[in-house]
Amino acid sequence: MSVLTQYFNTKHNTAPFSKIKIEDYVPAFQEGIALAKAEIDAIVNNPDAPTFENTIVAMDFSGDILDRLSSIFFNLNSAETNDEMQKIAQEVSPLLSEFGNDIRLNADLFTRVKTVYDQKDSLNLNPEQTTLLDKKYKSFSRNGANLPEDKKNQLREIDKELSKLSLQFGENVLAETNAFELHLTDEKDLSGLPEGTIEAARLLAKNQEKEGWIFTLDHPSYVPFLTYADNRELRKKMAIAFGAKAFQNNEFDNQENVLKIAKLRFERANLLGYKTHAHFVLEERMAESPEKVFSFLNDLLAKAKPAAQKEFAELAAFAKELDGIEQLEKWDGAYYSEKLKQQLFNLDDEKLKPYFQLEKVLDGAFTVAKKLYGLTFTEVFDIDKYHEEVTTYEVKDANGNLVSIFYADFFPRKGKRNGAWMTSFKSQYVKDGVNERPHISNVCNFTKPTETKPSLLTFNEVTTLFHEFGHGLHGMLADTVYPSLSGTSVYWDFVELPSQIMENWCYEPEALALFANHYETGEIIPIEYVQKIKESASFQEGLATLRQLSFGLLDMAWHGQDPTNITDLKAFETEQFANTQLYPDVKENAMSTAFSHIFQGGYSSGYYSYKWAEVLDADAFEYFQEKGIFNEEVAKKFKDNVLSKGGTEHPMTLYKRFRGQEPKAEALLKRAGLV
Repeated sequence: MSVLTQYFNTKHNTAPFSKIKIEDYVPAFQEGIALAKAEIDAIVNNPDAPTFENTIVAMDFSGDILDRLSSIFFNLNSAETNDEMQKIAQEVSPLLSEFGNDIRLNADLFTRVKTVYDQKDSLNLNPEQTTLLDKKYKSFSRNGANLPEDKKNQLREIDKELSKLSLQFGENVLAETNAFELHLTDEKDLSGLPEGTIEAARLLAKNQEKEGWIFTLDHPSYVPFLTYADNRELRKKMAIAFGAKAFQNNEFDNQENVLKIAKLRFERANLLGYKTHAHFVLEERMAESPEKVFSFLNDLLAKAKPAAQKEFAELAAFAKELDGIEQLEKWDGAYYSEKLKQQLFNLDDEKLKPYFQLEKVLDGAFTVAKKLYGLTFTEVFDIDKYHEEVTTYEVKDANGNLVSIFYADFFPRKGKRNGAWMTSFKSQYVKDGVNERPHISNVCNFTKPTETKPSLLTFNEVTTLFHEFGHGLHGMLADTVYPSLSGTSVYWDFVELPSQIMENWCYEPEALALFANHYETGEIIPIEYVQKIKESASFQEGLATLRQLSFGLLDMAWHGQDPTNITDLKAFETEQFANTQLYPDVKENAMSTAFSHIFQGGYSSGYYSYKWAEVLDADAFEYFQEKGIFNEEVAKKFKDNVLSKGGTEHPMTLYKRFRGQEPKAEALLKRAGLV
């Protein structure tokens, strides 16, 4: 048996990262799949009549070794990868997708599930059991169990192909991100850039044994460059490189991959009896249908567009007055927005960063969680980790019971993909009377400490940390019986509520007072800065909303209609952006070829859910504001009805139980200053 397929004899059964060798993975996957298959066979061959326990529950707990192994491997493939790991991912992904299909297309297994499903009204199940039964039945019916044999085979081929294509898509984006660097040797090219950004760029050059400064397409390097660099030509060079990722007709080009993915998804949906991929996906979302999503997005667009046009005109006038810019381009947006914001609010990231030392902000998130939910986070040093930069915590409740293990991994490095995410190394569930606690991880890419400074965050990074921590709490506070309904296993357009609501505390003086201290003097952030943060929160909200809506509409365009006649990716995009476009188009750039959310992650037909969840979070936070942002009664309701319940009931049922009513979009429009 491999180290990866046995019970980890470690503290809290945590993953034994230091004992895992790269050559362990493939045999472990083979063994894990074999074990999971044997468990499924045992269910199928059970001579007893199918019951909820011996079929539905048995299925939910089957394959736990494989699940655990998969989460370890794929989490590391995102956070600490290398060429070998990527090769293994290419090798095992089709095996896993085939195994998934073996289960979903297993006629005998489906017969047992259907037998239980057909008796569901007489089984006296509780809401969580009912949800599990529905979910298991649908996992078959929505994946071809009712199809004839030839169509089932067709489905298998499509799924295999799709899993390969999306991996390839992601690898191409990563390769293109890593392939570009802007190497500067003339100091005057650094004009306007913050000291921290320059220092990080010097460190990067030094690590490559080069003179000068190196800037990359990684967010901590790219975003400040576009926001502050005075040299317009260099901003243009960076922006074009960023927008041209996997759209350069080279070996890493994703145009074909995107077209293939969109067409295969459509073909798959048709095969299963759905009009489009979006119809298939949205059946299992709060939004329910593409029509509802289009009307939601277009309704917000109607309200946001006039504001965005007005903001764009103001920005263009400001850039012209300041620097004689005749035509505002994409590489000017962040730069002049920042300048205008400074003029209006006299508040820039550089002024705020000294008050947001990473360790203190993290402590602040911990304190907020303690005040709301009674949790304490204690750093521990006897739990194995996959990289020295990771910190590990035991999370306990007010009575000292273990709630979760928490891993925090905050700095960019070569083997780590861009962005920020929450994930888990072990799910929560109840088995044999034991409530197995989850192991949750937050992964981000913040500026590393330098020789002279700790890691200081921009305000945007502060909200990112709180956002991912909100997902983390959703995972940590999980309290359900069945693993597949636990934690963040909820409808996709509900999953962002726990994360986005946490961002609200970053704007509240009462919460900021807990962690926003100057890293040198210890002085608390001045109240006028806090007021300006609040005022500036809705600065250019029209433009920001328009941008989000344009992404959501592009996603729906790829997936909410028949894509078979699309041959020119760029032309298709241009047409989709027509209604939301303010900046001139850049011919060298495309969005879709690096739109990882929808072509690599799980957001296809789901990008709208960011805005959808903003409506939920604005409405939910309004309730906290009415009663006090640390009100224990509201926090308990949120914990009991949202955070701990996972996907055990329909999200709208859970939301209404917390809030007493359906969410209203007014709270969002009010917060965004759009009404």
